Amino acid sequence: MAENNYLDVVNSWLEGDFDPATKTQIIKLKNEDPAGLEDAFYKNLEFGTGGLRGIMGVGTNRMNKFTVGMATQGLANYMKQKLEGDLSVCISYDSRNNSKEFARITADVLSANGIHVWLWENIRPIPLLSYSVRSKKANAGIMITASHNPKEYNGYKVFWNDGAQVTSPIDKEIVAEVAKITDPSMVKFVPGPDAAPVDILDKDMDDKYFNDVLSLSLSPDSIKRHSDIKIVYTPIHGSGVRIVPEALSRLGFKNIIHVPEQDISDGNFPTVQSPNPEEASALKMAIEKADKEGADIVLATDPDADRMGIAVRDNEGKMVLLNGNQTGSILTWYILGRLKEQGRLGEGKYIVKTIVTTPLIAEIGASFGVKCYDVLTGFKYIAEVIKRNEGKAQFICGGEESYGFNVGEYVRDKDAPISCCFVAECAAWAADQGLSLYQLLQKIYQEYGYRKEGLVSLVRKGISGAAEIQQIMADMRANPPKDLDGSKVTKVVDYLETEKTGLPKSNVLQFFDEAGDVVTVRPSGTEPKIKFYFGAKGSDADDKIARLKAQLVK
Repeated sequence: MAENNYLDVVNSWLEGDFDPATKTQIIKLKNEDPAGLEDAFYKNLEFGTGGLRGIMGVGTNRMNKFTVGMATQGLANYMKQKLEGDLSVCISYDSRNNSKEFARITADVLSANGIHVWLWENIRPIPLLSYSVRSKKANAGIMITASHNPKEYNGYKVFWNDGAQVTSPIDKEIVAEVAKITDPSMVKFVPGPDAAPVDILDKDMDDKYFNDVLSLSLSPDSIKRHSDIKIVYTPIHGSGVRIVPEALSRLGFKNIIHVPEQDISDGNFPTVQSPNPEEASALKMAIEKADKEGADIVLATDPDADRMGIAVRDNEGKMVLLNGNQTGSILTWYILGRLKEQGRLGEGKYIVKTIVTTPLIAEIGASFGVKCYDVLTGFKYIAEVIKRNEGKAQFICGGEESYGFNVGEYVRDKDAPISCCFVAECAAWAADQGLSLYQLLQKIYQEYGYRKEGLVSLVRKGISGAAEIQQIMADMRANPPKDLDGSKVTKVVDYLETEKTGLPKSNVLQFFDEAGDVVTVRPSGTEPKIKFYFGAKGSDADDKIARLKAQLVK
């Protein structure tokens, strides 16, 4: 859509076959917020390789029943063109505003197109959606969620028959088909007499998931000895509210402490500024509860419960937050170590991390003789490696710095419930060694060297912001830094150069120096941000991170 004809589109909505509530909202925007009206209609909300994600509201550039219906019609058309036989899709949704409505619309459109739907009875995390696709042998899955975005957002993620989010070339082919749906009138919104069934998924599928993922446990005896570890858990108003505590309980932990105010499934996320476990403020209430109850661990999950944040007690008894790199390193070290002790770390085992995740995980893998794959940012690329190796090698665990981790092959996306279980289990095992999780991390640093990571996200909204982000990337390509905090840059990796990286093309730059430090720069794929990732090694790594930020982020 050309940017100068948005008023024509506005008028087409006002004159077209849209419901009165939609038209009333458009008129209100027109009278009270002309800039907001332009932003809502100046382009179509892009259905990208990760699906849809955007602010909810009226307009072509917003998440609403019309844009959700158009995306679903395009997906249905693609499936009917490319796939044979009886087609089926699993659908889940989180606690965000309108998620249930969008899920029902999605189910109706698929049903109207003759595609059998398995719709979860209520909110469920992404890992349950992934697991159900595999269990039902469905052709695809859809999750209505905007992950950890602010409350104004919602989204629509597409998964394929392996339970993973779609990757190339399927993602681009779906994008092309969705782009052909240019008007809501092209959508089959209402199922007719020949519609396919919409069946319900319920606790029976939960039970299958619990039985499978909890079978991966490595230290049941340690759990029995330390089943009374006090664990505070918060779903931050999201879909982990029942699943995570039940998983911990089934594993054997008896002292799960809730944060009642945050157990309420509410898409307004009333107790936090942002439902993002990466942010310290999101865990504030849980940490206060832990201090009141004398708990050892805090666990938190985001709205779609694919990512996990944790806090543990340091040597002085103070609660400290661990970042995704630290948690991933602890879990990788623990899992590989236990498998080795049990004689189960033979040939054909591997781990995976993303290119912006700490190199420490790869070093841990190497020390155990386990191959580590590096992939682009996004768990779908980890799942792609698992699919490629299926039947030939075994995925042990893997994750990304943005607080996503998974163990085993049952789920093909980030799995916060099983990650929470492994954190608790690792704590029980560490207690058998006379160590806390914090002390276990220090032990790992002593063995492999101290590391520190940092992240800076520059938010640049709107048309001008998108242009500024692209200019920053262009400038860094043209004039890469010659040193990182005085240490000579020895290697520059441009992930647009696929012939050199061996990975799909991606707008990412990485700079490595002689001291073992690395800086990565990439625009966010889901938000109006450009991200700077910093990784430093050595005893002065904390100070070095601060200096690197000052050097490179202007």
